[in-house]
Amino acid sequence: MHHTGRYSKYIRPISIVLDVMVITLLSLYFFKDLKLNMYVYITYQTFAWLLIGFLVKFYEVFRFTTPVEIISKLFKQFSIFLLAIIAFFPFQKTSIFSGKAIAIFMIISFVIIVLFKYFFFFYLKKYRLMTHNNYRNAVIIGYTQEAIRLKEVFENRKDYGYRFQGFFSDKKQNSEIKGRIDDIKPYVIQNKVDEIYCSLNEISNEKLKELVEFADDNKKTIKFIPDTKDIFSKNLKIDYYELFPVLSLQKTQLHNPAIIGLKRFFDILFSLFVIVFILSWLIPLIGIIIKLESNGPIFFKQGRPGIDEKEFFCYKFRSMRINGTTEKEASRNDPRVTKIGKFLRKTSIDELPQFFNVLLGDMSVVGPRPHLWSQNKAYANKIKKYMVRHYVKPGITGLAQVKGYRGEIETDEDMINRIKYDVFYIENWSFAMDLKIIFQTVINIFKGEEKAY
Repeated sequence: MHHTGRYSKYIRPISIVLDVMVITLLSLYFFKDLKLNMYVYITYQTFAWLLIGFLVKFYEVFRFTTPVEIISKLFKQFSIFLLAIIAFFPFQKTSIFSGKAIAIFMIISFVIIVLFKYFFFFYLKKYRLMTHNNYRNAVIIGYTQEAIRLKEVFENRKDYGYRFQGFFSDKKQNSEIKGRIDDIKPYVIQNKVDEIYCSLNEISNEKLKELVEFADDNKKTIKFIPDTKDIFSKNLKIDYYELFPVLSLQKTQLHNPAIIGLKRFFDILFSLFVIVFILSWLIPLIGIIIKLESNGPIFFKQGRPGIDEKEFFCYKFRSMRINGTTEKEASRNDPRVTKIGKFLRKTSIDELPQFFNVLLGDMSVVGPRPHLWSQNKAYANKIKKYMVRHYVKPGITGLAQVKGYRGEIETDEDMINRIKYDVFYIENWSFAMDLKIIFQTVINIFKGEEKAY
């Protein structure tokens, strides 16, 4: 029996070589008339590509890496690489700068490399499903809840490429348990086990030390299962006080000043685009129709809790008749909603004035939707992690909305699911996720949504 995963070590070098070949051949073709010293330029370009790849961890793609993470890495790599290419031209005075040539080069390079990554990523997943040759054998020490969940992941996600061999435990015995912890070493050798997952709750420090030494001596991978999942599912960072390691919970990406600046820059550009090219002509048109149907202002303004629960005024096209129940959310067949209001709400056009909120800095294009103050009071102490959503700016659209959790809250379960997606978004943010949410929002507008009333 051949050792599983025997080709894995070649995947990254092959990927790097192919990427460098693509950008080298394309630059030789598209930049041939720009009077560049191609030897110097190709050397610079290759070094820049590899350095950026190292910094953004472009080639750190594993069998459990999600498509969203891969897309995020692609955008980071190519955005910085573009800046690196542009930065080269001022240093070679004889060169001719051509924005068109650079744009075509970047687009074609991006398309070819993306297609390659897509094919490679999904081919490997299908290959693992069709053959057992590339599976990695795995065992788990401990029989805790988290250990059982991990075993279910191995069995349900065959595309991850793991073959689960069994549990080892001193505390429990059943048909799934292959033996006691002391039995694991000969079993690992005899059955060519590749990875050992260890529940820290079921092993002593002395046995753990022995197991780590055994794994090092026999070139086996050992990984640890945290039994306090609610804490350790968050990002951890390690600091050293002299030589003493200390683990601490990291704040989310959205607390990083650089990410805050990037997100704000995108918000300004995107909101200006919508205001100039859409709202400039849509506001007069919608305004006239609203006025013809009912008396009152064109816009509806309402105080909502924003970042750090600070109040801001959220703007919408008015979709209801003037009434005194503004803290009551709309329900199906709500008599307060006007005829044009039904259309505006169904298509989410009523939300478009919130791009002024984005431009002013009260909201973001993507983020948790701002709730009513009455909802905050009702659910803040009732639903776990409810207040986490106030760590960031509220958004015009969000992950919960594109997953269908929008509109009227009919049961506590509706709000629980909404919060679950809001918290997931905050703790796992990426620029690629924002783009995906925006894209899905546009699709949902044209498809129509059941709870948009």
